[in-house]
Amino acid sequence: MKIGVESERWPYRTPFRISRGVEDALDVLVVTLQDERGHLGRGEAAGVDYAGETIDTMRQQLAAVGPALEAGATRSQLQRLLPPGGARNAVDCALWDLEAKTTGVSVWSRLGFQPPRPVATCLTLGMDTIEAMGRAARAVRGMPVLKVKANAQQHIEAVRSVHAACPDASILVDPNQAWSIELLNELAPELVSLGVVLIEQPLPMGAEADLGDYRGPIPLAADESCADLASLGSLSRAYRYVNIKLDKTGGLTEALAVASAARASGYQIMVGCMAGTSLAMAPGMVVAQTATIIDLDGPLLHTRDRTPGIEYRNGVMQVPPRELWG
Repeated sequence: MKIGVESERWPYRTPFRISRGVEDALDVLVVTLQDERGHLGRGEAAGVDYAGETIDTMRQQLAAVGPALEAGATRSQLQRLLPPGGARNAVDCALWDLEAKTTGVSVWSRLGFQPPRPVATCLTLGMDTIEAMGRAARAVRGMPVLKVKANAQQHIEAVRSVHAACPDASILVDPNQAWSIELLNELAPELVSLGVVLIEQPLPMGAEADLGDYRGPIPLAADESCADLASLGSLSRAYRYVNIKLDKTGGLTEALAVASAARASGYQIMVGCMAGTSLAMAPGMVVAQTATIIDLDGPLLHTRDRTPGIEYRNGVMQVPPRELWG
């Protein structure tokens, strides 16, 4: 098997700001696997930045397992060769794609999702001035679900502005670990009156125990606190959702296992992304087939997308073209 590894840079439409910082573009790694008959499988990963992953660290991981991949390592073997993270995600998704191209059986059919269904995704509004966030919301009026990024200083005013611009939209709020339990309990009653239906990872990972004091009416989703199967058992029971992202789990294989185990443990499923292109959204859309909340808006955040890519119609993701993936 031949292995290709390329890095790409995808500019954002506007600088994308969250509580951890701001970026003008997203760097991704694309793995291409080619078998002896010329079939190609592709996978894309951005990595987990808050876990220290970069394009270089992912390249180093892939170089270390290159001989095993060239020898034809399987998906199950890959789980032992690489830890959860972006490098394994790119290879795992490329293996799923290659298998579909080789056998002529789509990933959707293999997993029992034939035909796959279009799914509605939220659209993320990065942090900006309150006025700019209101304008951004008005520009996408008609989207059924919006996600508002927040931090410890900017929160309720931004949600008020978005809600005023799009009063019929359901709103998710994502502080990316920036709040305290006191701030969460203070804000939650008003947030529910502003159409907020979910708060994603409000507290830092190290403050899980504090969530036992949460008294708000809005359900919480674990994001940074839930990476893979190993982390599922240590989650606070204050969470009602787990946000599954393929870069965190290390690919579709583990993501499906996390989804199954999470449902069995009583959690509802949210599927998210690291703001990649349609090549990264397509395998995430497999998990989305049985998810309650979907956040696969990556291509909508960038100035351009792959060709062919996934078509979005008023927030509804259409079925990925066969040429793209799977």
